[in-house]
Amino acid sequence: MSDKNPVSPHATAQSCERQPALRVVPLPADTNPAGDVFGGWIMSMVDIAGSIAARRRARSRVATVAVNSFVFKQPVYVGDLVSFYSDVVAVGSTSVTVDVTVYVERNPENAVALKVTEARLTYVALDHLGNKRAIPTEE
Repeated sequence: MSDKNPVSPHATAQSCERQPALRVVPLPADTNPAGDVFGGWIMSMVDIAGSIAARRRARSRVATVAVNSFVFKQPVYVGDLVSFYSDVVAVGSTSVTVDVTVYVERNPENAVALKVTEARLTYVALDHLGNKRAIPTEE
């Protein structure tokens, strides 16, 4: 899928048969003075979406320890349906690294989907006291 060329949102959803970790519509309060959605708002949603995948893999609470990369490819606007897809890409003894890809669907009458952001974050697994814990092996 091209980063810049619009595609059908139905093709995006059906071709990969994936559910987003998170789906949100930004509101006017989420914008900067130019009317675009704040990058910080997108970053916080990416962190939430990434933590969902990390938490499932770690089978415990997690905390963000690194934002390894973050690329804004296109702006996000009020009214866009923003979908965050998370994939675990590495698992260490106590850490989980997750790629998050963000798409927007805009113009409901003639819907198009665009990739707007991609990021890689690392989380650490925590026990009930907030200390690092080992991640169980996959079964």
